[in-house]
Amino acid sequence: MQIYRFWKPYNVLTKFTDADGRPTLADYIDVPNIYAAGRLDMDSEGLLLLTDSGALQHRLSDPKFEHPKTYWAQVERIPDETALESLRRGVELSEGGKLWRTKPAQARLIDPPDIPERPVPIRYRAHIPTAWLELTISEGKNRQVRRMTAAVGYPTLRLVRWAIGSITLTGLQPGQYQPLTKSEVEQIRRW
Repeated sequence: MQIYRFWKPYNVLTKFTDADGRPTLADYIDVPNIYAAGRLDMDSEGLLLLTDSGALQHRLSDPKFEHPKTYWAQVERIPDETALESLRRGVELSEGGKLWRTKPAQARLIDPPDIPERPVPIRYRAHIPTAWLELTISEGKNRQVRRMTAAVGYPTLRLVRWAIGSITLTGLQPGQYQPLTKSEVEQIRRW
C-alpha cells in the first residue's frame, strides 16, 4: 500500500485529468495508480493524501469517520470572541434549501503562518485588515470552512488545509509530494 502527502497548490484540480486543460494533480505527481483520498476546491490549497488503496481512500474520504482536518483561513477583518465562540459551538448553514448546524469546531486566532505566498494575491483592501484563523473540523461538507467563516461575518480570502489528523504539511512546499513515513502510515491505520 502506498500513501503520499501532497501540498496541493492554488488553482489545481483534485483529479488527474481535465478535459478543459486546467492544472491537475498529474502536473505534479508522477506515481501510477494513486488517487486522492478526499478533495480540496480549486481555490483552496494544502494537504491531500493520495493512496493506491481503494479501501483506505474510502475510509479517509467518508465524512462518517470524522477525521479531524485543520485549516488555516485568512479572513477579512479581525474576528471577535463572539464569532470564534459561534464557530466553536457550530453555525447554521443552508444546503439544498435545508438548514443544518455544523458540528462544533476548534477555532482560534493565530499569527500569520510562515507559508509561501499564493501565486495569485488575495483581494486587498487598504482600510480592511485581515486575520488568520486556525479551524479544526471533523466534517467535510462542500466549501464548509468558507461557508462557516462567512456565516459569522468574516469571509475567507485564502484557505490552506494544514493537517489531516496528525499528518501535516511540515517540510513540503506547494507542488511537492512525499511518501508517508512508517510511523505516519501506522497512525493512519489506527484511524
